[in-house]
Amino acid sequence: MRSNRSSICRFGMIIPGLILSTAFSVQAQTPAPTPSPAPTASASPTLEHEFFKNILRDQKAIWTAPFHLHRSDARWGMPLLFGTAALIATDRQSGDEIAESTRQLKASRIVSYAGSGYGVAAVAASFYVFGRAKNNNRARETGILGAEALVDSAILVTAVKEITQRRRPTAARGRGDFFDGGSSFPSGHSIEAWSLATVIANEYHDHRAIQVAAYAIASAVSVSRFTGKKHYLSDILVGSAMGYGIGRYVYHAHHRTSSGGNGGDEEESLAHSRRWPAIAPLFDRRARDYGVALAWSF
Repeated sequence: MRSNRSSICRFGMIIPGLILSTAFSVQAQTPAPTPSPAPTASASPTLEHEFFKNILRDQKAIWTAPFHLHRSDARWGMPLLFGTAALIATDRQSGDEIAESTRQLKASRIVSYAGSGYGVAAVAASFYVFGRAKNNNRARETGILGAEALVDSAILVTAVKEITQRRRPTAARGRGDFFDGGSSFPSGHSIEAWSLATVIANEYHDHRAIQVAAYAIASAVSVSRFTGKKHYLSDILVGSAMGYGIGRYVYHAHHRTSSGGNGGDEEESLAHSRRWPAIAPLFDRRARDYGVALAWSF
């Protein structure tokens, strides 16, 4: 066991990494969706054409995020920060508890496949291929933005792992220690699963079942990394927060508002207006006429 002084030092040195993750999460909410281009002779570049340029823009936003924090960000940033700090302080204890059980290892390994590089890449590719084949713009965009979020996640998590170098729970020596040649912090499976799930959930914001399924799978993947003895709880929390932030940022920064399924959000809004009447109050003080206007498009 290391001394308390060493533990405090180790804890304090990881705080910049946490600030990076929380700072980036708030940046996910700032970009407004890209306005749909008007149909002209010279169409704007497609998402495929802008794919690598968008990744470069994303990376600039990610790594400069700590410089754009505001005082209002503390309402969600501080709970995440202190929650992660509490988990780091108890990681060894919770890790020792789960290590006593081995019955869940096989199931955890199977579930975690969904968050592997091959698993998430296959999901993003499936959306894209289906969208191209069926002329479904929403599915196509989900595949492109999902792939973009995965690349962003891979770059970020690789860099943070190299910086923190935390030993995994199964390490022969120094388990849980930072800056000791490990690769545990944060969880790569969690950041990838949550970044893709968040893109899917935002694209299909009008389909509650898809949203629930996407986040449920991402949650299951994250938990499986703990029950499978691959990561500590703090690794999973920070990885999930980073993935959620990246997914939201990519969607809000590069989403084309006309990219819904087979016609886009405009058609969905039109269909919604046809199902429900538009109601507006009418009044004329001089004539003392008051009423309600009802308009219904068929």
